[in-house]
Amino acid sequence: MTSQENQATNKLSPFKHLTTEQQHLVNQIMTFTVNHLTGNYPAIYTIYGDAGTGKSVVLSHLFNQIQTAARHDQNSPLYGTSNYFVVNHPEILKVYREIAGGIKSLYKKDFARPTSLINQLSKQNKTIDVAVIDEAHLLLSKPDHYNNFYHDNQLVEIIKRAKVVILVFDQYQVLRMKSLWTPQRLEKITHQYPHQEYHLKHQFRMTASDDLIDWFNHFTDDYELTPLPSDARDHYDFRIYDDAEAMRQAIVKRNQEVGLSRILSTSGYPSTLDGGKHYIVEGKFKMPWDQYNYTVTPWAEIPQTIDEVGSIYTCQGFDLNYSGIILGPPISQIPDTMKLQINLDKYTDSEAFKRRADLTDPDEIIALEKRMIMNSLNVLFKRGVKGTYLYAHDPLLRATLVQLFKEAGLTFNGK
Repeated sequence: MTSQENQATNKLSPFKHLTTEQQHLVNQIMTFTVNHLTGNYPAIYTIYGDAGTGKSVVLSHLFNQIQTAARHDQNSPLYGTSNYFVVNHPEILKVYREIAGGIKSLYKKDFARPTSLINQLSKQNKTIDVAVIDEAHLLLSKPDHYNNFYHDNQLVEIIKRAKVVILVFDQYQVLRMKSLWTPQRLEKITHQYPHQEYHLKHQFRMTASDDLIDWFNHFTDDYELTPLPSDARDHYDFRIYDDAEAMRQAIVKRNQEVGLSRILSTSGYPSTLDGGKHYIVEGKFKMPWDQYNYTVTPWAEIPQTIDEVGSIYTCQGFDLNYSGIILGPPISQIPDTMKLQINLDKYTDSEAFKRRADLTDPDEIIALEKRMIMNSLNVLFKRGVKGTYLYAHDPLLRATLVQLFKEAGLTFNGK
């Protein structure tokens, strides 16, 4: 696989081929946008879809089409309109801005973090015509003064400032309390206005079988270990390791062969935003967490990050060819059952669970925190295009996973 094929800019390019369903969706949203440009109320189009279902590439095509009409087609109702593409993920924002640098209809300034856009429009007392929002599940749903957001909800503030809002949403990628969303919380806002929605379901990223993807989903949604499907390695390199260092060596080998292969981990290991290195240690395995990425290149595309462990904050939204995933201390197995236990006290991402004034029920808070831990694992599970390797910190879970692998008649002979 060439380095160009590995680049995120190639995978999110507005010139990437769309399926018939995706092209139909882009056309449908364009019609919706034009029909509501002159309305008295904002109108909202929501695209729902799990990780890897092609949400972002649909938005990339759509926004290029909108901006081409806005800047070059004098016969279009969109001509002369003011439109922005919004994403609250600094690594993905880098990719979109790099794409914009090579396309005449797209400017780098068209792409913005939500707080920056909201504050800019407020200061100038301006509104815009169309806001396209990628990864809407990452929008803040409470104030965050540290990051200069002083309103209650970023989606609400964007809707106030736009005639048409188009967003993509995945409830299984909600990772922090300050960005707490459920479909119900989303619809309470979007259904106040003229709205339309579409559900993308086909998995494009992973070449894994539907049965293996279902196994991942049982793990994260039902907190349950089920028998592995016998086709788990059909056209997909799925492995379970009882040695984290052996898994690391295999990922390094894959990276040498095809590139874009990395070790990832859940929380549960020392991690502090103090500029220093913090290590994950599992037996002979010892690697530092990912460092803050000050470059314009996404974390996974930097060659040296083969020597770091990626987190949900650096890999969310990106493809990897192969991912080696460490299931950390927060996830263990309940003895004498096939059920998983989520250990909130072992979750070391202190930013994730900051309290909200609108949540007072202790049971609801615990359930949401457990859900976010499994959401973070779901993000990791859905990264590997060609293969996923697993290692579990918990000895019982590790042994059970290895046994399930053997019982399904699966083997990789250490290659």
